[in-house]
Amino acid sequence: MSSRTDRSNKAHEGRNIKRFREMMGIKQEGLAASLGEEWSQKKISVLESREKIDEGLLEKIAGILNVPEAAIRNFDEETAIYNIQNNYEGSSSNYSGLQQCTFNPLDKLIETVDELKKLHAQKDALYERLLNCRRIDKYDEIEY
Repeated sequence: MSSRTDRSNKAHEGRNIKRFREMMGIKQEGLAASLGEEWSQKKISVLESREKIDEGLLEKIAGILNVPEAAIRNFDEETAIYNIQNNYEGSSSNYSGLQQCTFNPLDKLIETVDELKKLHAQKDALYERLLNCRRIDKYDEIEY
């Protein structure tokens, strides 16, 4: 089994509820009031310490927090931090400070030189034609 699968099975749903609740700026008392009269701040505190939450209750809390139920069930802080660290543009693991070329600069240089050679050959051919035209015009002027 991969470590990624192991992590998703070990997600602490109570802690995840706490994380999402805090991100939304909702206090335990506010969540308790939204859940109903039988809920209190102390009961929310106990709920957030549980590793697994009843599915119906988890669905209700997800609705109150306006997050998908799967997000609470599967959120893993270590994975999130890993993704942020390794996908951040300025991270040392994947950013060398220089832009990566998507082409070989030497190939481009050779292409440019070849193109210049062709243009030079075309220019020489045009000069040759021009010179031949002038020679013909000179012979026309000479009377025999």
